[in-house]
Amino acid sequence: MKLDHPPTQQNLVKRLRRIEGQVRGVQAMITEQRDCHEIFQQLTAIQSAMRSVSLHLLESSASTCFQDLSDTENLHDRELLLKDILTLVKKAS
Repeated sequence: MKLDHPPTQQNLVKRLRRIEGQVRGVQAMITEQRDCHEIFQQLTAIQSAMRSVSLHLLESSASTCFQDLSDTENLHDRELLLKDILTLVKKAS
């Protein structure tokens, strides 16, 4: 599976850059010896944002792959794709 949809690529890169900024912010918070509660709150927000990016990528990939397979009647390919997607979902959980 490849990500060849430019609007989705741009959206994901934009989200990841925002997350990158959040991570740098947490690094600064640690260096500045900020309150642990504040740091933990930011780390939780980063985890949530990463989960959102992962799900968005998975949704986009699954949608594209199933559309590509809709032209064929190959049941075996569909089963393999579904297995692969379910494996990715389990890893993301």
